[in-house]
Amino acid sequence: MIASAYLAADGFHEPLEEELARRGAAILFWHGDLAVSSSPPVPAAWSLNTWLAPREIKFESIGQAASALRAVQRNWGSYQADHFRRAALIAAKLPPIRTRTQPFPAEPPSGHLGAWTLLAPDRLLASPTQSSAFINGAVTFDEDRVGPPSRAYLKLWEACTLLGAWPAPGERCLDLGASPGGWTWALAKLGALVVAVDRAPLEPRIAAMPGVSERLESAFGIDPAAEPPVDWVFSDVIAYPQRLLTLVQAWIASGKTRHIVCTLKFQGATDHVAAEAFAAIGGGRVVHLFHNKHELTFLWRRDEGKEAVLF
Repeated sequence: MIASAYLAADGFHEPLEEELARRGAAILFWHGDLAVSSSPPVPAAWSLNTWLAPREIKFESIGQAASALRAVQRNWGSYQADHFRRAALIAAKLPPIRTRTQPFPAEPPSGHLGAWTLLAPDRLLASPTQSSAFINGAVTFDEDRVGPPSRAYLKLWEACTLLGAWPAPGERCLDLGASPGGWTWALAKLGALVVAVDRAPLEPRIAAMPGVSERLESAFGIDPAAEPPVDWVFSDVIAYPQRLLTLVQAWIASGKTRHIVCTLKFQGATDHVAAEAFAAIGGGRVVHLFHNKHELTFLWRRDEGKEAVLF
């Protein structure tokens, strides 16, 4: 019996499969990039979108399939790995879903959304609930193809969108591992005051943006306890995840920041132990962003006057 399903990013079946095995979730089969499981849903950082309550539906016609979905709810996103023409005919009979690119900053969609796929010409799998507010977990933005020095800023945009918060004008940010300046550019465009920390300098045009200053030093040489408070700590540093874990723990223990966004970059095999240690931090979660490669992103925030809380 199918009890859950997990959508992997293209090329990242292996880390998702390893993660599910570590959590005791049995994979029945792969349907394209969708790992279909007989186990109840478990947290899975490598899943772009987890189907929380999938059910199989047999049907005899296109109209019957569409009617079965509409009888459950209005809004459905489609994931297809096969039977594309038949799936398109079913989708055409469902209420349309707007799939425009996302502006930034903006809240993620709030409407209830389910997911469905055709397992066979006469059998579909449909989950009325899913983990992502986006179809297939794909967060696409109205890109700026002129200002930023690289496309790395899309990770920051996506992380803040999932966090449901972003720096306000005048808020203080540390951007660790900032060069050449993609994340610094994104933060400065929001009106934040950004201290870019890296041994390598920013691109001159990024360094000249209002509110940007530089510290030419290692992110790991900074003692959080000795720093003035900041509203946000961002890190896209290339480092082993265990070393980043120590850095993040030091910032949280210092009480000097309210938000952390940190990329965990894996060199070679996926370090699941480190990823699980990040995920265990109160107030945080670990996700594989649509714009991540062989990396995860740690998102954390602390409510003012309260203990860190999970969002």
